[in-house]
Amino acid sequence: MADGRHRLLPDGARPPLAIVGTTASGKSSLAMALARRRGDVELVSVDSMQVYRGMDIGTAKPSAEERAEIRHHVIDLVDPWDPFEVHSFQRAVADALADIAARDQLAVLVGGTGLYLQAVIDGFEIPGRFPEVAAELDQEDDTVALHGRLAQLDPLAASRMEPNNRRRVVRALEVTLGSGRAFSSYGPGVATRAASPVRQVGIRLPQPVVADRIAARYDQQLVDGFVAEVERLADGPPLSRTAAQALGYRELLAHVAAQHAGHPEPTLADALDEAVRRTRAFARRQRAWFRRDPRITWLDADLDPADRADELLAIAAAHWS
Repeated sequence: MADGRHRLLPDGARPPLAIVGTTASGKSSLAMALARRRGDVELVSVDSMQVYRGMDIGTAKPSAEERAEIRHHVIDLVDPWDPFEVHSFQRAVADALADIAARDQLAVLVGGTGLYLQAVIDGFEIPGRFPEVAAELDQEDDTVALHGRLAQLDPLAASRMEPNNRRRVVRALEVTLGSGRAFSSYGPGVATRAASPVRQVGIRLPQPVVADRIAARYDQQLVDGFVAEVERLADGPPLSRTAAQALGYRELLAHVAAQHAGHPEPTLADALDEAVRRTRAFARRQRAWFRRDPRITWLDADLDPADRADELLAIAAAHWS
């Protein structure tokens, strides 16, 4: 498309519904309830970590029973030591949506990875990675000087970022130099939210309730065998950069490594506390990300998101009528 976006939704297919919100807000349970009550819905995961095989408990993946009952997509695509970028996710979702449409079923996107969701809804054209270029740029300590170089090569991209925002400046230069194409030519970026056929519904609980639900979920995951799952991962090949940063896994991997090395810290309790802290901070960032999107219809609940199931069903019925 002319603005640096491309089409991911199949032509002629009924557009998906998207259920969004923070981690531990009850999105998945509401999506399952909707699928059960309609009978013509399949679920598409929009979670950057559920794509990894063997990372089941800590990513709150749907159970085998749930997946046998309702068809799920974009789960267990790659091993956790394999790279998986946003453009790979886009292709996987496009394939899933085409498959769902070919069987005359309806798609519900479910997840809280905001960038991945927006990449699908808005059809971002995601530039590739050029690690050798990035490594060379990282040798330059003066970020403002790098921004000046970007301003010469791609003035529009440079005007969209602060001169001292090193991550964005280096990424823009990496793409411009590595691809031979201006970074700005890939589109206007995440700040632009155009009209979309995808109807987004957000599930919103009070922040203290989400904080309590996060802690409770980790407690249950420990009961379900989260530590053993992490130990199996630790015995395998090194995890990819993305997988190794997964919430909960990074902290428990540090604990397991310490145990193998004979070090007393971090203890399991320390690792769990850090995982809860990081996940609560992540939930706050998710809330801020989704709050910026005016296209989302919010359903607020005090304690139990299931209280809004009837309203979600009515929104879905109107969307697909």
